[in-house]
Amino acid sequence: MLRVAEHWSGTDTGLQRRANEDSLLVRSPLFVVADGMGGAQAGEVASSVAVETFRDGLANGGDPESSLVTQVEQANARINELSHQRLEHAGMGTTITAVHVGEQDLTIAHVGDSRAYCLRDGELLRLTDDHSLVDELIRQGKLTPEEAEEHPQRSVITRAVGAEATVEVDVRSFRGRTGDVYLLCSDGLTTMLGEEELLGLLSANARLHDAGEALIAAANAAGGKDNITVVLFRLEEVFGEAQQPSDGLTTITAVAQAPSAAATPQERAGPSPQASQLDTPMQAPEQRAPSTVVPRSPRRAAPVPATKRGTRLRRRLRRVRAPLALVVVLGVLAAGAYLALQSVFFIATNQRGLVTMFRGVPYELPGGLRLYSSDYVSGVSASTLTASRRQALLDHSLRSEAAAAALMRQLELGELTGR
Repeated sequence: MLRVAEHWSGTDTGLQRRANEDSLLVRSPLFVVADGMGGAQAGEVASSVAVETFRDGLANGGDPESSLVTQVEQANARINELSHQRLEHAGMGTTITAVHVGEQDLTIAHVGDSRAYCLRDGELLRLTDDHSLVDELIRQGKLTPEEAEEHPQRSVITRAVGAEATVEVDVRSFRGRTGDVYLLCSDGLTTMLGEEELLGLLSANARLHDAGEALIAAANAAGGKDNITVVLFRLEEVFGEAQQPSDGLTTITAVAQAPSAAATPQERAGPSPQASQLDTPMQAPEQRAPSTVVPRSPRRAAPVPATKRGTRLRRRLRRVRAPLALVVVLGVLAAGAYLALQSVFFIATNQRGLVTMFRGVPYELPGGLRLYSSDYVSGVSASTLTASRRQALLDHSLRSEAAAAALMRQLELGELTGR
């Protein structure tokens, strides 16, 4: 069974944009990247509405392909409706790339030019096709990839969520592997860096945190012309008690390294004389030298009286009783603290100044142990808020998930920026 072993996400405004119109959602096993369009606050609204559609996971917990398509269609209807309600939102839309990790398969739903890649066995595999004018021309053979990089209309997309009343969604599923690293990104990364550069940076950084930071830094170093969003996650395979690895080599190696607990003493000691005949011929009986080693009878320890054995046992139990009780108490306290931290949220900014919803409490223990983790990163920079709004919103007050999510939604819809 596959599971996500590690993940990292980050978004950056870039060097030439005043606001960040990208949004992302990282809620394993679901990962989503959206790149809004429409200018001003319209792009931010479109991408945040699209991402919000996926916040509760797969629709009805059903088939991943049909569920993801349904949710993209729901996002399309909502964004298209909003675009007709307010003049400043007219014509807004967003790209979307969503990936769901199942027990064996990964499913991708995709609209626009945000991309998904897989790093497998040292090779970077592109998993999505851009719905853009230049990519359509490349697929028709009317444009080369080199010409596309310099084409004046390379940023024009041919399909977007919310731009029309209906949307066509590309969806596909494929088998994942342990060790796979997946990259979801907005075009602010791929217009600045070629795929060879992406491969080099991913291969050079084993930790996903380091790889993600390196990708964003490199895109900014190349010009940072657009918002840059990166989501990375790595897969691993876990086996239940009744499951066995499917790779025959792994099975053979494990048996060779560690004999089975169910093996007989003879099997654990090594091959029998009959098995050794496969390697070296056995010596004929008449040629064998007589044994000169006389086995000794094993010495037996004097029996320990039952009363002494009972006394020793009680002493041992007394020695371990207090530490064991302490371990149990600490375990209960740790479990309670963990559950408490998972139930509270606060709003602050991340390292890039973007308003972020954190799970936990805003404290850090000695040694750099944080009692919080990033739960959702908005596309809104704190610098766009008024001083009074920043003071009220970013005061680290502990909130329920519903209350914090409602504030983030109002913020992304532009309902809080002017207060």
